[in-house]
This record gives sequence, structure tokens and C-alpha cells, in this order.
Amino acid sequence: MRPVSSWGRLSADAHEVVPLPDLKTAPSLLRGAQAPGVAHGMGRSYGDECLNPGGLLWTTTGLDHLIGFDPETGRLECEAGVLLRDIQRLFIPRGWMLPVTPGTQLVTVGGAIANDVHGKNHHAAGSFGDHVHKLSLARTDGEIIECGPDLRPEWFAATVGGLGLTGVILKTQLQLRRTAGPWLDTETLPFTELAEFFRLSDESEATWEHTVSWIDCVGRAAGRGLFMRANPAARGAAADQALPRAKSLAMPFVPPVSLVNRASLPAFNAAYFHLKVWRAGRALAHYEPFFYPLDSISDWNRMYGPKGFYQYQSVVPRESGLDATKAMLDEIARSGGGSFLAVLKTFGNRYPVGMLSFPQPGVTLALDFPNLGERTLKLFERLDAIVREAGGRIYAAKDARMPRDLFEAGYPALTEFSKFRDPGISSGLSRRLMGS
Repeated sequence: MRPVSSWGRLSADAHEVVPLPDLKTAPSLLRGAQAPGVAHGMGRSYGDECLNPGGLLWTTTGLDHLIGFDPETGRLECEAGVLLRDIQRLFIPRGWMLPVTPGTQLVTVGGAIANDVHGKNHHAAGSFGDHVHKLSLARTDGEIIECGPDLRPEWFAATVGGLGLTGVILKTQLQLRRTAGPWLDTETLPFTELAEFFRLSDESEATWEHTVSWIDCVGRAAGRGLFMRANPAARGAAADQALPRAKSLAMPFVPPVSLVNRASLPAFNAAYFHLKVWRAGRALAHYEPFFYPLDSISDWNRMYGPKGFYQYQSVVPRESGLDATKAMLDEIARSGGGSFLAVLKTFGNRYPVGMLSFPQPGVTLALDFPNLGERTLKLFERLDAIVREAGGRIYAAKDARMPRDLFEAGYPALTEFSKFRDPGISSGLSRRLMGS
């Protein structure tokens, strides 16, 4: 047994860790397990979805082989432990890239499917599951299920976004998209109020593939932000641009208290906003710093100190988006707390393939909060009430404390999903929100 944490560092409970070394051995290890387990990739889920406190973890990072690629169609077959980063860095120079990636590329393909991750281009490309042709799922009873949109589609819908609870994904076939290269045409537009964000978002979606905003949620400044949008740059547009140098920044230790606090946040957010305003406008950017700005800082999650941090990400329908987002920002401002990592964006008018997938048409707000115990949890209860009233939901991949009734209300396909659960798989999240 050894301690294992997720990205939020809220706990370090003991686990029995069993690596899955290859496709041939993995099914027998699952079948021979004496107690329920759950798959664990890079551990980038923030809460307890990828944890099984006191129990078994099957680590999938050893399943990291590419199996085949068709350069005519862009179809890639690979094992589930392959990192999104490695796919991007290998294939972008060859004219192909992943259609959808989340805010970090340091996640496995299996984790991206199990959480049906989304990116900054949901309105244009949907979520990760929209680009999966087929996957192989190992069940703990020894069965191997091959499924896809047109092959046992009910199993596919349960597994995409299924939180790793239908089995362990072993391999998959992904659809890559053509790209002219690693560069993006970008534009940064400051805004001073939420209504302006929604106007920019509405006018950008038809002509810009990627849109996202950083938003200030501290005190009187709450509601101002930076709207960022981007399109793939044309071939040859960056002929005179040097590739960015790899950065080696790191948070080398865990400070005794969170560096994100009441004293630091107002100054930090103000400095960040005004620096970006000064640099606003059009620019040519490499895809890595635009899509994954925090990946250049190793172990940045340590800055929240020994108690760790929560991420709270919600989505509410578009018709209630302005009022609900304003109400959440007002609650955060009144609490005296706040977040530096606050992201606001809209989802397109499309529903995901997965029964428990998070994206839905509307607006999503994601914020990181240092763990201040009861004070933080009380704030979340007030935010929950706003999300519930608006008819929204919380992102399970980011969650460590969502109440069960809010989970059930936000995911109406939960009863149907339960038919596909593997009884030999259990996680901290599943026991907390589903009872087993």
C-alpha cells in the first residue's frame, strides 16, 4: 500500500497500486482482482474520481504504445495510456492533430475518454468522445467489449464520460484532423462586465474556432476579464517564427500555507489583468502556451499549500447564464475569497455522446479555491444552490464534494448508466455519489 493523491492534493490515502503493463496481461490482472479497483492514469482529475481510498488502483500509464496510423484518413489506433502531449508533438509536424484537448495535455487518452474532456472549441468540434471511432473495454469478469458510435452504441455512450466505471479502456481508435502547423492566429480583448463577455462570445463563435476567457472574481473587480480567441494559422504564416523554447519552471516545494489567499489575490489578479490589457490585440501564438498555459510549470498544484485545493466547475443553460454567473461571482466576492484560475466560456448548441458527459449547451465557469475547510465548503453550498436553480450541473472530473442530490439532478441519464457499471470497479467518487 502507498499514498496516492489526485491533482487537488486534498488527500493522500493508501492504495494498493497494480500497474497494467501491456494489453495481453491487463485483462487477467483485472479478472484476478480480489477486491474492486479503478483505473488511474496521470491522476489529473482534481477530486476522488481517480482514487479508491484503502483499495486497488490499476495504473494505465504502461499502456503507452501507438498501434497504427492511416495517413490518408487521419485515423490513429493507440493504447489508453498514451499521453495527449505525445500525440500532439508527434503528429502536428506531420500535418495532423487532436480535434479536442482540455486545458492540460498531460492526460492519458483513456482518461480523456472516461471524462469526455472538452476544450476551447466545443462550439466547433464538440467534446473528445465525438472523435472516438472505437474502443476496447476490459471488464473485471474477463469480458472484452468492443464498442463505438455504430458498434454496441449503448456501451459506447456509457463509457464515454462514464468516469471509468464501466470497465478499463485498453485501446482506442481516434480521428485526428488536418492542421497546417503548430501556430494560431489569436486575439485578446479586455472586457469590464459580464454582458460584454456574452456579446463577444456570441459574435465570435461563427468565425473563431477557439474561445475562452479569464475572469476576475475578486472584490469590486469581479466581472472584468480577458476574452481570448484563436484560429489555426495558415500554412507559412509563421515562416519567420522560432519555435518557443521549452520552459523548466517548477513549484519545487509545498509552502506551509497557500500562496493563493486574501492578501495575494487582489494584487495578483490586478497585475495579470493590466499586463494582458497592455499586450491585447492580435498575435501569432504557438498552440502549447495558448491551449495549455499551466503545463509549463511543473507541480503548480503545490502552490495551494499542504491542505490542497478544490476546483469548482459548473455549466448552466445559456438562457440563465448571465444571471447565474453574476450570482456566483457575487457570492465569491462576498465570501472575501476568490480565485486566480477562473475560466469562463460557452459550450455550443450540441449534446455529448456520453450518458454522464459534462458539456451541455450553456456557459461554464471553472474556479480553483484553496482548501480552507468549512468556510470553503459553505461557499460551495451557496454556489450549488445557484447551479441547481439554473438547471445546471457540476463537472465530476473536477469534483471532490458535490452533494448526491445535485449529481442526480444534473445527470438525468444516471439510472440508465447504472445498467452498464462493472461491479468490480469502485472509486471514491462512485461510493460518495452512487453508493458503491
